[in-house]
Amino acid sequence: MRTNLSGRIAAVLVGLEGLGLAALTVREIVAIVSGDTGSIESAIALAVLTLVGAAAVIAFAFAIWRGQSWGRSGGIVTQLLILAVALGAATGAFADPAAALALAAPAVVVLVLLVLAVRDAGRAARRQRDEESDGQAPGGA
Repeated sequence: MRTNLSGRIAAVLVGLEGLGLAALTVREIVAIVSGDTGSIESAIALAVLTLVGAAAVIAFAFAIWRGQSWGRSGGIVTQLLILAVALGAATGAFADPAAALALAAPAVVVLVLLVLAVRDAGRAARRQRDEESDGQAPGGA
């Protein structure tokens, strides 16, 4: 299935989010190597989980680019998780509204693009189904 413009833009932006997570993984590894951690076990676990998350988000980006629905679904879940983190950054004892906005604004843009891509993919699938059913012989034979 051919991906529309909103899907292509969303794929690029989700890919950039994945690369951001990969960069965060590198930063965590540097902290581990330099001894700048409170608990080495927790730091290693966090680095591994961040790397797994980066791989998943990058996989979502490739799937979105190829027009696969699981990539769009994963991208939407990713944006909702980012928005949850942004909400956490905006509230609490150590609230940082600027950081929350920096997280939330791109997530909202990507979420809107992904919803548009889902809508367009649904339209394309219905159009393809209608074209296929128009080409069938009467009686379904």
